[in-house]
Amino acid sequence: MQYKEVLDLLKDLVYKWDNVQQICDYIILAAVIWDASDIHIEPLTSYVRLRYRVDGELREILEYQNFLHPWIVARFKILSELKIDESRIPQDWRISKTIEDKPLDLRVSTLPTVHWEKIVMRIVDKSKKIPPLDDLWIEWKNLRLIKKAIELPNWIILNSWPTWSWKTTTLYSILSILNKVWVNIMTLEDPVEIQMDWVNQSQVKPDIWYDFAYWLRTWLRQDPDIMMVWEIRDKETVDIAIEASLTWHLVLSTIHTNSAAETITRVLNMWVQWFLIPASFNIIIAQRLIRKLCPYCKTPISLNELGEDTVKNIKSAVSLIPKEELKERIWNKLQNPVFYKSVWCDKCDWTWYKWRVWIYEVLEITPWVKTMILSWQSAFNINLQAMKDWMISLEQDWIMKALNWQTSLEEVYKATKTQNN
Repeated sequence: MQYKEVLDLLKDLVYKWDNVQQICDYIILAAVIWDASDIHIEPLTSYVRLRYRVDGELREILEYQNFLHPWIVARFKILSELKIDESRIPQDWRISKTIEDKPLDLRVSTLPTVHWEKIVMRIVDKSKKIPPLDDLWIEWKNLRLIKKAIELPNWIILNSWPTWSWKTTTLYSILSILNKVWVNIMTLEDPVEIQMDWVNQSQVKPDIWYDFAYWLRTWLRQDPDIMMVWEIRDKETVDIAIEASLTWHLVLSTIHTNSAAETITRVLNMWVQWFLIPASFNIIIAQRLIRKLCPYCKTPISLNELGEDTVKNIKSAVSLIPKEELKERIWNKLQNPVFYKSVWCDKCDWTWYKWRVWIYEVLEITPWVKTMILSWQSAFNINLQAMKDWMISLEQDWIMKALNWQTSLEEVYKATKTQNN
């Protein structure tokens, strides 16, 4: 079925106040057909709002009467095996379904609000294969640094950025390279999104105190060579991860920070002794998803639309990139820059963009960066030093992808503003 057909059927059922089971099924089906990553069902003062997150943007789908909401909440609680009679505290679990021949996991989370319970469902497509590292838009020096780091037998590789930037997809791609019959790979995840052959994957179980720190203490006795920890959240977890790296283990993990340099400050704020960071950390990856231009309706922007100041700022940012990285393809484009924007077509479903593209920043712990860490320098100063050591920043990667016509300048400056804030 087409998205608009499903949406029309859903609206008809909602307006007729009929068949709650079908309403819930169509809410999920419409989101899956539209490739939404999240479903938001939000009770407000006089109505309930349904929104989907598509390509990182929340889009309002429809509104319905308040009196229907308790029935819809109850239906989703039954599907996800949550307590129907408990509305005072948040609950979360999952629904496993096959829709449009896709095996899906829907992570259901309920939250009490002043009106009723809000529901958010994150959609995980279990049929998707792990993409090769070379297909993740990691370019130039960034790709070389990552491949160099994973060839080493120990150290810590951290991947940072906010939620839903597909950090674990990058780590899965790295694990697929490291996944050999002669190594013991162990992971602790929350939840296990993609099952991998030859990898010992374990699920966090907080209700029985099986958390990241407990897992690391236990699994060090399982003779691992490579360990992936879903997320570093506290001092105990990072301490054991550092200890594992210092005892000849390769550790992969994620952390929530705004940039690669700020990751160092965040780890120091967990009361980790400063001299352990340069001794155990190898590279820190920061990544984000920005919207990719629709290939069917993108049109070029004239230089008059950009303005002299914008072109000057772009050239200034790119001029800091190592000259061997620019080569001819980018340098020639800088002499006569051409950027694109989307207008609209049927292919991009009124979104002006279609899918998303990764952008990366890889901070290598160079001798000069080590000196900055040991002297307790700020994240700002560490970032400046990394740039002097020819790190390709997120802003530079954004601009180069715009020069390669993969995204628009609007997305670049929107993302840059978010980053700078």
